[in-house]
Amino acid sequence: MPSYTAPVKDMTFILNEVLNIGQYANLPGYSDATPDLVSAILEEGAKLCENELAPLNHSGDQEGCTRHADGSVTTPKGFKAAYDLLTESGWTSLTADPKYGGQGLPHVLGFCVEEMMVSSNMAFTMYPGLSAGARAAIEIDGTDAQKEIYMHKMVAGDWTGTMNLTEPHCGTDLGLLRTKAEPNGDGSYAITGTKIFISAGEHDLAENIIHLVLARLPDAPKGVKGISLFIVPKFNINDDGTLGDRNNLICGSIEEKMGIHANSTCVMNYDGAKGFLLGEPHKGLRSMFIMMNAARIGVSVQGYGQSEVAYQNAVAYANDRIQGRALSGPKAPDKAADPIIVHPDVRRMLMNARAFNEAARASALWCAMLIDLSHDAETEEERQWADDIVSLLTPVMKGVFTDRGYEYATSSQQVFGGHGYITEHGMDQFVRDARITQIYEGANGIQALDLVGRKLAAHGGRAIQAFFKLVGSFLSANKDNEKMADFVGPLSAALADLQASTMWLMQNGMANPDNAGAGSTAYMHMMGHVLLGYQWAQMAKISLDQLDAGTSDPTFYENKLITGRHYMKRRLPETKAQRAELEAGADNLMALDAANF
Repeated sequence: MPSYTAPVKDMTFILNEVLNIGQYANLPGYSDATPDLVSAILEEGAKLCENELAPLNHSGDQEGCTRHADGSVTTPKGFKAAYDLLTESGWTSLTADPKYGGQGLPHVLGFCVEEMMVSSNMAFTMYPGLSAGARAAIEIDGTDAQKEIYMHKMVAGDWTGTMNLTEPHCGTDLGLLRTKAEPNGDGSYAITGTKIFISAGEHDLAENIIHLVLARLPDAPKGVKGISLFIVPKFNINDDGTLGDRNNLICGSIEEKMGIHANSTCVMNYDGAKGFLLGEPHKGLRSMFIMMNAARIGVSVQGYGQSEVAYQNAVAYANDRIQGRALSGPKAPDKAADPIIVHPDVRRMLMNARAFNEAARASALWCAMLIDLSHDAETEEERQWADDIVSLLTPVMKGVFTDRGYEYATSSQQVFGGHGYITEHGMDQFVRDARITQIYEGANGIQALDLVGRKLAAHGGRAIQAFFKLVGSFLSANKDNEKMADFVGPLSAALADLQASTMWLMQNGMANPDNAGAGSTAYMHMMGHVLLGYQWAQMAKISLDQLDAGTSDPTFYENKLITGRHYMKRRLPETKAQRAELEAGADNLMALDAANF
């Protein structure tokens, strides 16, 4: 059976040394996030995930969810008790606003706990995870009355939330949406239509489920400009806040899926269900994207979270499994063969995963801190800068972290050889669960198009220029540091590739939009490499400084440098190939007639 150990030490390193969150004590929540409190939360979160959630992961995958004749759904054995423990212990309220019963702690700390939960049990984590996105939309676009009705219960975890976008005939192209919203004459609306792929659409964990549903009003213009967003509760809510009768909505079926079996991915049928407008009429996409952006960053955590737990189990197996002898001579002469971790190709797979996991974690926690800064930094300039960087990097993290997360979950499975293909070892589940992260909340090809088509040009290219300046300033500050040469040189080359590719897109993408589309994925991965390389360069600088200062834990920092050098030498040079791919343009891609594929 697979196991999981929360990487608390690495998280602490990032929080305290890389991000130095103590410098932001002036921000709401950060003054409360003392080192002792942060340590306690990470340790308690680790216990929850290692002891309660991880043991349910394999069994939940095997059992799956059960839909009953009345449309109700039962989650796997142990999930309800685990969810009750989660809410009773206050984990759903960790970063929520105190005025709604939240603890008001920084998002960066919440991301640490989210990673632990994802690695230990991704399907379970999706139930409270979807709620956080729905909660954010209500908090930002809801009326005071709506916030009073929904926020306290959702923060406490008594009620969960969902996102209802996709319909059987339309996915990304929401302009084709058909679900209707007819006014009832009392301020409510009758919602009628079918939604598919609704994660956590029906379950037995919470007493109510608050569905956020995209639908069209009778006077709605065609296309995406005519979409509104509605709050549609599973149970109607009485004036005193108690639950009333069952709304006219039902789970028609549970999708049969490749992975995340323990999460109920539902077909939801709405038959005149009572709903309430959230935000302005015909402006539903704005509200929905509040959820989508939050969800996309969350999915990026799922990407490296699955890679992390797969890597941990591959390392354990590689140290235990004996097979063949090391090319340089026996390393375990007292045994019939050497552990497979002596073989360079096994180490290649493990080091690729480790180098990605640690830099992805640092990147995600940095962006989580920027989210806090975008809301609460002292000056408008700081808030704008933080928001620009987060907006730019959201599609990059979602696309790159999930592509790489799936790749490294698969290569960790490969370490097991044939045993990785056998269900009892659990590696197949990490691969199957990781696969969906590349698809939902906007498939990764859409993330690449969003980056190239929207994010680069936004505000006259302000965000990408800010990112270039950030990385360039670090390189300039460390160019004469000989100890940093292994990091500064490769990162400088990768940044140059990214900058040249940006110019190429500006010159060739407008002349022929297919050029931008053809190169978008290569460009997204190129930016992902620069982001991860930048994180490694920062971590290397800190590690070198600690070693020079005579740290009491030299092994930790030496291992950081070894892992970072692996990334810089073996992974970061991929930007050269990605630049060549991008600059090849679209002509050859578009040349073959559709009938000849």
